[in-house]
Amino acid sequence: MKKIKTQRFALILLAGGKGVRFGSSVPKQFLPLQSKPLVLHSLDLFISLEIFSQYIVVCDPLYKNIFENYSNIDFALPGKLRQDSLFNGLQKISSKIDFVCIHDGARPFIKKEEMLKLLSAAVEDKASALGVPVTNTVKQCDEKNFVERTIDRKNLWEIQTPQVIALDLLKKGLLFAKENKIEVTDDISLVELIGYKGRIVKGCYSNKKITAPKDLL
Repeated sequence: MKKIKTQRFALILLAGGKGVRFGSSVPKQFLPLQSKPLVLHSLDLFISLEIFSQYIVVCDPLYKNIFENYSNIDFALPGKLRQDSLFNGLQKISSKIDFVCIHDGARPFIKKEEMLKLLSAAVEDKASALGVPVTNTVKQCDEKNFVERTIDRKNLWEIQTPQVIALDLLKKGLLFAKENKIEVTDDISLVELIGYKGRIVKGCYSNKKITAPKDLL
């Protein structure tokens, strides 16, 4: 905890998805969960840590009113790709920030103890992400779904958010992806592109991303 408090952290909460697969007229991250919008469950946890110097929410301006009771929030517009939304959020970040924590607005079940472990790992290793070991058998198939091989799952992890990355590394990774027209599906992949190995911190299987109505139930 002492190491964490010597660093300056900013949060980018990605809440710009339209939730097309969910099938709701309102994006899933803004649907009610136990009497408050789903996205606010994780935001309240982050605020309670009293660690972050900045809070940036990436969302459609139509939903800014959901955050009207929060006085210290900056907003950024969502982009076409995840990394575009992240880039837009980064434009709001102070140059005095050391680390950026990126979280999916559709993951409401993050826990305090997981966050503290993740932040500590980032301070030590520059880039960290929550993940859980893969428990199912994974097979690689060809384009016709015939099995080519069974992949050893011993060292496979399912990656979650939050992910915490040093600001300078994150900017370099984003620039590399943009210049080389590379699309990534998570944030720590950006620093992998420039040869940096991020560290995975074991989280909980309960840290689910809401993707379908059954998940919300």
